[in-house]
Amino acid sequence: MIPKECKRLAEVDFPIAEVSKHSAREKSIRHGHPSTLHLWWARRPLAACRAVLLALLLPDPCDPLCPAGFRDEARVLLPPVQGLVEPGDENLRRALLRFIGDFANWDLAANAQYLAVSRGLVRAAHPDETPLVIDPFAGGGSIPLEALRLGGEAFASDLNPVAVLIEKVMLEDIPRHGPELADELRRVGAEIKAAAERELAEFYPPGSNGARPIGYLWARTVRCESSNCGAEIPIFKTPWLSKRGAKRAKYFRETDNGTCVALIMESAPLGGPIKFRIARGEGSERLEPGFVALRATKASGNNSHVVCPCCNSVLKGDRVMAQLSAQRAGCEVEFDNSGNRVGGAYLLAVIEPHPQRGRAFRLPTRVDYEAVWKAGLKVRDIPESNPGARLNPVRPSPNARGLTAPTRYGAQTFGDLFTARQRLAITTLAAAIRDRIVAQGSLNDVSLAALLALGRCIDQTSAHVSWIPNIEAIGHSFPRQALQMVWDFVESVPIGDQSANYGAAVEWVRKVVAQQGHSGLRAGQTQQGDARELPLSDESVDIFFTDPPYYDAVPYADLSDFFLVWFNTILLASSTTYSRPLSDSAGLSPKAEEAVWNQAHCVNGKPKSREFFEVSVQAAFGEGRRALKDDGIACVVFAHKTTEGWEALLNGLLKSGWVIRASWPIVTERGVRTNAQNTASLASSIHLVCRPRPEDAPVGDWSVVLRELPRRVREWMERLQNEGVRGADLVFACIGPALEIYSRYLRVETAEGREVALPEYLEKVWEEIGRAALRQVLGTDAPSAVEEDARLTALFLWTMRSINVMPRVAKGAQVGDVEDLREDEQDSDDEDEVPAQRFRTGSNYSLPYDIVRRFCQPLGIHLERWEGLLIETRKGVVRLLSVRERARQILGDKTSRDLEYLQSTKSEPRPYQLELFELQSDETKRRQKDEQAVFVQKRVEGETWTHLHQDTITVLDHVHQAMLFQKQGMTTALRELLFYEQSYRPDFLRLANALSALYPRDSEEKRLLDAMLLAVPR
Repeated sequence: MIPKECKRLAEVDFPIAEVSKHSAREKSIRHGHPSTLHLWWARRPLAACRAVLLALLLPDPCDPLCPAGFRDEARVLLPPVQGLVEPGDENLRRALLRFIGDFANWDLAANAQYLAVSRGLVRAAHPDETPLVIDPFAGGGSIPLEALRLGGEAFASDLNPVAVLIEKVMLEDIPRHGPELADELRRVGAEIKAAAERELAEFYPPGSNGARPIGYLWARTVRCESSNCGAEIPIFKTPWLSKRGAKRAKYFRETDNGTCVALIMESAPLGGPIKFRIARGEGSERLEPGFVALRATKASGNNSHVVCPCCNSVLKGDRVMAQLSAQRAGCEVEFDNSGNRVGGAYLLAVIEPHPQRGRAFRLPTRVDYEAVWKAGLKVRDIPESNPGARLNPVRPSPNARGLTAPTRYGAQTFGDLFTARQRLAITTLAAAIRDRIVAQGSLNDVSLAALLALGRCIDQTSAHVSWIPNIEAIGHSFPRQALQMVWDFVESVPIGDQSANYGAAVEWVRKVVAQQGHSGLRAGQTQQGDARELPLSDESVDIFFTDPPYYDAVPYADLSDFFLVWFNTILLASSTTYSRPLSDSAGLSPKAEEAVWNQAHCVNGKPKSREFFEVSVQAAFGEGRRALKDDGIACVVFAHKTTEGWEALLNGLLKSGWVIRASWPIVTERGVRTNAQNTASLASSIHLVCRPRPEDAPVGDWSVVLRELPRRVREWMERLQNEGVRGADLVFACIGPALEIYSRYLRVETAEGREVALPEYLEKVWEEIGRAALRQVLGTDAPSAVEEDARLTALFLWTMRSINVMPRVAKGAQVGDVEDLREDEQDSDDEDEVPAQRFRTGSNYSLPYDIVRRFCQPLGIHLERWEGLLIETRKGVVRLLSVRERARQILGDKTSRDLEYLQSTKSEPRPYQLELFELQSDETKRRQKDEQAVFVQKRVEGETWTHLHQDTITVLDHVHQAMLFQKQGMTTALRELLFYEQSYRPDFLRLANALSALYPRDSEEKRLLDAMLLAVPR
C-alpha cells in the first residue's frame, strides 16, 4: 500500500496542457460517447476525470516513501506505450505524466493496451485491495465511470432521480451485460417504435412526395393592437430555412445544390391576411418590394417588441407577453368546431426529406392542420387513469431559473411546454414502454435503457426546440442550462425515419452501450442519497473525488423535472425499488435538500441562502472526510466565476477539515461558446487536490503566512502560464496554492491572538494576484508607480485573457449530424433572457463586478471614479469602454466632431477629373469640400499640440488619443504626439506595448496599437 506520508502524483505535477486539449476536444465527440446517453447539465469531461483520477491513485516515484515495487512494476508496464524509460526517478515521473496525458485522449479510452497499462499501474500502487472511489454528487456519472475504467471500485450517489437513472444504466447495467444489452435494446426499441407508429400514423400524414415529414416549423402569434389594423402577426426570429453550404457574408447566396432558402412574408392590406412564400437561391436574400421579413427588436429589459408587417406599428414587449400569457405560452393552435384554424400557433413551413438536397421545404396545407386538430381531440379523450394524463396538472416551479422564460409567458404546467400532438406522441411511446414493464412484472435493464432513449426523444420534442438553418437540423430543448423561450419552434416527428425520432434516440443510446460494453468494466454501485449522509463506514474509501453543484449556477432539480414528469408515468408501473427514486409529494425532484443557492425554494419556511449552500457542502465534505481512509486523498472540482461562489465552497471545504495540496486548472470548455466571447467565463474547471487536516494541526502565525504568500503566488502564476493558463482561469487557479498555506493550520492568528477568517485572507490573496499581474504587464508591483486608469485597464484586460481551444463544428459534420448538439454548439440566442454581460454598443470586454472590485480595492483603484469615463456597470457586470466610445472625453467635443467629419469625407470617392455629363458646379463643391477637410485637419493638429501640454491628461488617455489618430489617418498629429511622448513621457511606450499584448489578437484595439507602435520613430 502507499504510505500515508507518500505524495501522490496529483500533489506534485500534472500534464495540464495535454489533458486540457483532450478535455476540450470531447465537446465535439458524439457517437458512442457516454455524454450522449442522456442529457445532464455541466457534465465533466471524461478526459479530465480519467487523468486526475489516475494521478490521485498513483504515488510520486520521486518521493522517498514511494514503494519500490511500484517503481519496478511501472518500468515494466510503461515501455509498450511510452517507449524505454530512462533510469532515474525523475524520468519515471515524466513517463507517468506523459502516459496520463496520452490516456486522456478519448480515442485511447477503450484501447486494450492502454487499459491494461493503467489497470496494471493501479494494481501496483494498491496491491492489497482494489481502491474504492466515491462521488456523492455523481450527476451524469463521469467520475465513477472513469474509476471503473481504471480497474477500481466506484460508489456513485446523487439526490436527483434523473441522475440516478443515468448512473444506473451507465455504471451497473452496461458493465453487467456488456454488448448483449446493445443488441437487445435495438430489438426492443424497434418494437416500441412500431407499436407507437400504429397508434400515431394518422396524426403525421405523408407530404407531397409521399414521405412522412421531418418536422413542422411553427410560429407563436400575437395580434396588432393598432386601432385600424388588428392583423395576426406570426413571430419568428429569422426568415432563413437553410444556410447550409453558403459562405458567411452579409447575405447567403445560392450554393451548387441550391439549398439556400428563405421564408418571405407578404405585406397584406390593413387587417388583411398575411401570406407567405418560400424563396430559394440568390433572390432569397433580397426581399422584393411588397414583401417584408418580420422584425423583432430588443426592448430595454428582457422583453421583445414586435413590429407589425401590415401597418409598421410596434407592439410593446409587455403586450407581447400579455397576449402569449393568455394563450398559455402560445404553442397550441386554436380551432373552431369544424377544424378550421382561428388563432394560436401558425404553421410556417413543413420540412420534408429530399433525395438530392437532403431537406425540402413547402408551405402547409389544410391536411397538415387537420392532423393537428385530430391530435388535439385525441389528447382530450385520454382517460384520467392513464398516467400520461397526470402531466397537465403538474406545475413547474414558477420562479426557478431553469424554467423562468416559459412561465413568464404563460406556461402554467409542464403540459404547456408541449403541443397537443407532442403530448400525444410522448404519451403513446411511454405507454408502449409501460406495457412492456407490466407484462414482465418489473423494470429490467433494457427497459431502463429504452426509458433513457425516451428522454433523449423528449429533449427534441417540445415547443422550445429551434430549427438550425446553418446545418438544417432540429435542435434541443436545452441548448443552455435553462429552458429558453423561442418564438418559432420546430416540431419533430417521433415516429419518423429521419432525424429527431425515437428510433434515432434508441440508436444513440445503443452506441453508448456497445462502446462501453467492450471496455471490460466491472459493475459499480449507485444509490439515490443525500451527500450529507453517506451510507459508508468510517475510513473505508481510498479516493473522494466529486464535482459539487456550482453555487447558484445550475438549478439541476428544476431542469430535470422536465424529464421526470414523463419518466414517472412509466416508473409508477414498476415494482422495483431502484427504478422509482424518491421524489417530493408532487412527484418532482427533491428541492429542499439540494445543495444549491436557489431562493425560489425554501428550507424551514425561509428561502435558500448562501449560508445554506456553504453549510450543505461543509456537511458533504465532512462526510467524505469521515469515510476517507487515513492515507486517502480527495479532489474537488469547481468552475464558478464569482468570488462569492468560491468563498462559499472554500469555507465549507476548510471548515470540514481539509488541507488543499494542489490546484490544477483543466480547460473543459470551448472558447467559441456563446457566453465565452470577450467575457470572463471560465474555460477551466479548477481541480483542488486535498488531504485530511491532522487533528493535531498547529495554529498558524499570520505574519509567517503573509511572508510566504507572495512567493507562492509568483511560483504558481509562472508555472500555470507556462502551461497556457490565462485570464480568469489563472486568477482562480492561483487561489488553491495560496490556500495551502492557510489551510494546513488549525487556525491562523495574529500576534494579538485574533483569529484571521478566510475572507480576510482571500483579500490578501487577491491583492497579491493583482500585484503579480501588474508586475507582469507593467513591470512594477507598486500601485503608486502607475496611474490609476492604467492600472484598471491593464488588470481588466489581463483578467479577460482566455484560450480558444476548439473549432465550432467538428470536421466532417454532415447534414443533420447534430443529434446531440449541446449548450455551446447551437446558434440559439435566448430570445427572452439576455445575458447580463451583453451590451448594446461598444466593446463587450466584460467582467463580473465582484471580480473587478476584488482587484481594485487593495490596489487603490476607485471604481466609482471611472464610471462613465473608463467603465460601464450594469446588472453586476463591468464593461471596459472602447477607445471609440472615449473619443469625446479624450479629445473634447470639437476635436471629436472634426475627426468624425474627416472620417465621413474619407469614405466618399474623389475622382481627379470630371465624369461624363458632370456639371462644373459639382467640381467646385468637391474642391471646397477638400479645402474644408484640409482646414479641419490642421485645426485637429493644432488642438493636439495644445492637449499634449495639459498635465491633467493621463498616459492612458494619450495612448488612446494616438490610437484614434491612427484610426483616422491623422499622420501629422500622430507624429507630433509620438515625438512628445518619447521625449517627455517614457511610460507611454511601456503602457502601449503592455496593452498591445493584452488586447485580444483580432480586436480593433490590438490592430490600432500595433500600427501606432510601428509609427514610433526609432
